[in-house]
Amino acid sequence: MRTTNDSTAAAILPLVGGAANVTSVAHCMTRLRLGLRDRTLVQEDALKALPAVLGVVDDDTYQIVLGPGTVARVTPAFEALITTTADELAARGAEIKEARRRRNATPLKLLLRRIANIFVPLIPALIGCGVVAGLNGLLVNLGWLPSLTPALAAIASGFMALIAVFVGHNTAKEFGGTPILGGAVAAVVVYAGVAKVTAFGMTLAPGQGGVLGALGAALLGTYVEKWCRGWVPDALDVLVTPTLTVLLTGLVTLYALMYAAGELSTAIGTAANWLLDHTGAFAGLILGGLFLPLVMLGLHQALIPIHTTLIEQQGYTVLLPMLAMAGAGQVGAALAVYVRLHHDQSLRTTIKSALPAGLLGVGEPLIYGVSLPLGRPFVTACAGGAAGGAFVGLFSMLGDRVGSTAIGPSGWALFPLLSGNRGLALTAAIYGGGLLTGYVVGFVATYAFGLGRSQEA
Repeated sequence: MRTTNDSTAAAILPLVGGAANVTSVAHCMTRLRLGLRDRTLVQEDALKALPAVLGVVDDDTYQIVLGPGTVARVTPAFEALITTTADELAARGAEIKEARRRRNATPLKLLLRRIANIFVPLIPALIGCGVVAGLNGLLVNLGWLPSLTPALAAIASGFMALIAVFVGHNTAKEFGGTPILGGAVAAVVVYAGVAKVTAFGMTLAPGQGGVLGALGAALLGTYVEKWCRGWVPDALDVLVTPTLTVLLTGLVTLYALMYAAGELSTAIGTAANWLLDHTGAFAGLILGGLFLPLVMLGLHQALIPIHTTLIEQQGYTVLLPMLAMAGAGQVGAALAVYVRLHHDQSLRTTIKSALPAGLLGVGEPLIYGVSLPLGRPFVTACAGGAAGGAFVGLFSMLGDRVGSTAIGPSGWALFPLLSGNRGLALTAAIYGGGLLTGYVVGFVATYAFGLGRSQEA
């Protein structure tokens, strides 16, 4: 008997033009991302009408919003449907590469996609370790289970101690190098023995440069590896290429990249702290107000390395809680639409089904199913996000910082990941106050200005 996931995949496939029209399959936390040969073959209205589909986004890839959890289960089922023989794949290889090149011709889109491909796979581990770290902090503060908390600290910290290796592995994989060599050169950044190395008159520290240093090392290693492949004889390739890749890249990493990346990482942390200490309310206003458009355009991916750098340096990122207020504004706007458009039962049903996900920080269903099609509610939702961001930013100016120990979740789902400099209770209260502000302003702005008379008729 077919599972729901199999049925969903089977229902989607013919509506996107069938297996012959699909050139690539991937997914992020909420969306099935498809490369399509001919987008005119997509039956978009029928696709949107499927119960499991929360919305669609026509971008560099064709993105079908399924929601968290669901997309991770539907994607393998979808891939199984379009599996072809090795000969067919070989025959289509050149065509697929050319299609990908055309779709990703914009340098900014290519860069952001590659950043996402490097860091997005790390998010589940960041979330899991972040929740364990939060639980451990709570137990330590309460003085409970003192024999267990050291073990929890080790579990929570192990991934972050070696995150540079995973970044290096994913970077090499994304840029066409050997992933294990990318991890090997990135491991130099976190190796304890670098404390014996002096560069620019300074003794290096393990972890100096963090994920940015690891990214740079793996990228350099990929280019060194490709250079070696171009001239090393095949008989010696297995010996010479890995050796030169690790040796040359390792030396440059130790004597240049770690220092430079360390300075850049420090500058990012200093800039974030200065921004919140001196312009927190304004910064929150801008970040909270613009995050929904950034998500729509895919530009939010550029923030992932910054979040990760801040988590490495300070234990949490102070930017994510302010950005999360965009989702609160979206929820408030959707509630106002629900109240005002009482005659539109189809839209109200959409809101009721999408609202739980919105409260947990998954905003795409409400964006693409409610506010964006209506127009003005999208703008008023941004106003709610701006107000919530300003609320959280104001407390940062007063010395009460709110941060997240991981990236990915927002809304109510961010509470287990909250951290700050004043204690968990106050941090949670400030974040909760920001959400409430976003809900209220998003609701009031939408109720008063977000709907025209023609929409209410």
